[in-house]
Amino acid sequence: MAEHEAQADEAQAHEAQAGELERALRRAVHGDVSFDAASRALMTMDASNYRRVPTGVVAPRDADDVAAALAVCREHGVPVVARGAGTSIAGQATGLGVVLDFTRHMRAIRSLDPEQRTAVVQPGVILDDLRSAAGAHGLTFGPDPSTHSRCTLGGMIGNNSCGSHSVAWGTTADNVHALDVVTYGGERVRAAQGLDALPARLRDGMRSLAGEHLALLRTGFPELPRRISGYALDELLPEKNADVARALTGSEGTLGVLTEATVRLVEAPAARALAVLGYPDESAAAEAAHTLLPYGPLTVEGMAADLVAGASGLPKGGAWLFVEVGGSGREEAYARAEEIARAAAHATTDHTVVADPAGQRALWRVREDASGTATRMPDGSEAWPGWEDCAVPPARLGAYLRDFRALLGQHGLRGTPYGHFGDGCIHVRIDFDLMREAGVRVFRDFSTDLADLVVTHGGSLSGEHGDGLARAELLPRMYGDEMVGLFHRFKDLWDPANGLNPGVLARPRRLDQDLRFDVLPRRPVDVEFGYPHDGGDFSAAVRRCVGVAKCRNESVSGASVMCPSYRATGEEQHSTRGRARLLHEMLAGEVVRDGWRSEEVRDALDLCLSCKGCRSDCPVGVDMATYKAEFLHHHYEGRVRPAGHYSMGWLPVWLRAAASLRAAPVANAASGVAFLSSLAKRMGGIAPERDIPELAREPFTRWWRGHARTAPRAPEPARTVVLWPDTFTNYLSPSVGRSAVAVLEAAGLRVVVPPKPVCCGLTWVSTGQLDRARAVMRRTLDVMAPALDAGLPIVGLEPSCTAALRTDLPELLGATDPRAARLADSVTTFAGALEDHAPDWQPPKVDRPVVGQTHCHQHAVLGDAADRRLRERAGLTGELSGGCCGLAGNFGFEAGHYDVSVACAEDQLLPSVRNAEPNAEVLADGFSCRTQLDQLDGGRPARHLAEILAERLS
Repeated sequence: MAEHEAQADEAQAHEAQAGELERALRRAVHGDVSFDAASRALMTMDASNYRRVPTGVVAPRDADDVAAALAVCREHGVPVVARGAGTSIAGQATGLGVVLDFTRHMRAIRSLDPEQRTAVVQPGVILDDLRSAAGAHGLTFGPDPSTHSRCTLGGMIGNNSCGSHSVAWGTTADNVHALDVVTYGGERVRAAQGLDALPARLRDGMRSLAGEHLALLRTGFPELPRRISGYALDELLPEKNADVARALTGSEGTLGVLTEATVRLVEAPAARALAVLGYPDESAAAEAAHTLLPYGPLTVEGMAADLVAGASGLPKGGAWLFVEVGGSGREEAYARAEEIARAAAHATTDHTVVADPAGQRALWRVREDASGTATRMPDGSEAWPGWEDCAVPPARLGAYLRDFRALLGQHGLRGTPYGHFGDGCIHVRIDFDLMREAGVRVFRDFSTDLADLVVTHGGSLSGEHGDGLARAELLPRMYGDEMVGLFHRFKDLWDPANGLNPGVLARPRRLDQDLRFDVLPRRPVDVEFGYPHDGGDFSAAVRRCVGVAKCRNESVSGASVMCPSYRATGEEQHSTRGRARLLHEMLAGEVVRDGWRSEEVRDALDLCLSCKGCRSDCPVGVDMATYKAEFLHHHYEGRVRPAGHYSMGWLPVWLRAAASLRAAPVANAASGVAFLSSLAKRMGGIAPERDIPELAREPFTRWWRGHARTAPRAPEPARTVVLWPDTFTNYLSPSVGRSAVAVLEAAGLRVVVPPKPVCCGLTWVSTGQLDRARAVMRRTLDVMAPALDAGLPIVGLEPSCTAALRTDLPELLGATDPRAARLADSVTTFAGALEDHAPDWQPPKVDRPVVGQTHCHQHAVLGDAADRRLRERAGLTGELSGGCCGLAGNFGFEAGHYDVSVACAEDQLLPSVRNAEPNAEVLADGFSCRTQLDQLDGGRPARHLAEILAERLS
């Protein structure tokens, strides 16, 4: 009892101290100060294995804010951690005390000088934004890690990031000219070449440190292009003119907090070409990589078949090198790539050269997603960072990889190496069992053995991502005690109070401390969905998010969808990663303490559109729509739900009742009366800005019964297909169903419709009413049993409902009803049915440009390859936009969501329609997409592909 009381007193005292700190920061700082549970939970982890809980988060607006925050923290004896996008893989972006989040405000490119080829940037500038600004002058920033679309310059400078083009343009340290930093002690320092401009204390201390140890600094650092580990004290040598900026680059926020940087830019090639070289195996590719460097490539990347199994466009082989070259034009670049392919031909199994930019992007996407895809082994088991980026001299890479594979085998581990072969830098995720003590011991033993192996090959423990919490403990094995002692002295010189990122680099914490898995439950949580890809374990599903933050992309790339709510708000809690972090902390119960009742998690999930974009676009397949449905089920279990859950969650019931009563004319008339419409929306939890869609006077199924009696029977042997009469098609947009019947019958198919009402259960799933969803699904399976027994294909017209049949239904019922999997396997899209069952049918020629959006659920679950081919055959030219329409079923209709819904539509869809040619067809297969366009644009009606084709049938 006394111990419990003591713990309670300690917690109360800690909260009181945190409260005092928060109030002091609010008085001193103009930026955002957040000490709430959600803000703290979002910052507990980066993309590493580590987790540390901060006391609070500050988003400074300028350098004065940084200085003020440091002064308050210094007065209270609280440590500070500077953080960019949080994509660090070694744990250095986690920390106790106060986290400075530079991604909100300090994001300005202060100046860009194309003549001097320099840019002055704040630490929160996203790399791709700098590259875009520099690209207007034919320049770029050379280092480009795979997270280039969201990583910040401050984070890159802190970690000395590199990326795939370092063989041409070096590391971040090679591209830094000067740094403005604030020390924990409050000194504002301009770090560049030379010591004279520094404060006397720092100037004299560094001069003494370097002068007393010249021999050690000249001989104690391995010579290789990717030596990132430790402090770069050799940059203080007189022959390097004491380059303080380079010495600070890679110091992982342990010496000073960056407020501004002057960086160098390089000339970007006018054109690029990519030679993809196939090799028999990984060793052959590794041994060949350094031999290609004399040809002056921009990059030499390597990967093996176990990483990219199933990827299209790769030449024959068991491993590949991606060799990019530049040129003054496409022909020159292509010729240089061909030259490299010919030079390597004696060792390659096959090759391909790609000069088309779109083709190159598709291939590079395979490489860039590897940091996520490598987190799952081929059998689906988990793999983790920790030894993500060791580097050895490039000529030793082949031998090192053989020894590395052997060491994995000795410890009973598996991993999938890939990475920057031209620089001798290897990325790998390894299937450590970090959920159990025995597995953590293996993790530690392997780490020490691998450190020795890397040193034996003359390498660096880190070749890109820094040491952080993952490797700093092992620095004595690489540098020896005397050099590590100088690291400590350097740290003490800059940060004598140890207030900046303590436990990282100097006097580090143990590499097996602070693991993010320690706080998770050891037994599976009782859940409703089956989570078949995670062994039925909700905790394992949440662990899928490793933090690479592709969901934080601020612009859509190609047809991608993820993450529309983050792009609309710019808030971490509304990204897929942010929500996964909050769910992780909910399971941990330390910061987010209310479990399934958590308001922090509920609020973060509230703006999740359930678009399912993360299911396909996230490199590790996080499925936040499912996690949201799971959470809502438990959160509201036994409680009154929001009004929208009853109005829109039960929409199929209300629409069926209205159709049975033939009440559509009355309902439509009532919705046109302002008072009645306003009352209905208020009672139903519907956004007041929304118009209530009109009900169809004649549902599709009623029309079908008449059509089935009078339509001529298809000639035998016609293939029979079942047309799924989803709720939206049936009651709100029956013209889609009628058009689909016309096209399918014109293609020679025999169409049948289920004899009784069926429903996929989507509206109940999306509102977390999973018990009701299961009941609806089981009744649907009963109705569909004869069609399943007959092996009939089931054609879906509404992408969201079709996707629900493909995924939600088997994941809710699969363990108890084998018919669920059979139904899921039978479902196809409208275009898929025509392609598979009427392959010789020629669609009518439309010969018009097309604009619109691929439905997000189709993109994520069903794919649109068949649709693309059907459009091409019909002469519908052009690409559909990516992103999400923002209506997303019930989301955009719910009160409080209107502004975000509109912002999502304005991201891609609405601009594409406004800018379309006058004669373009506006294509939107989803009812939500068509409704959003009608209510926000209203210029030209959007139609389903079936409607466009049916109109042209002769």
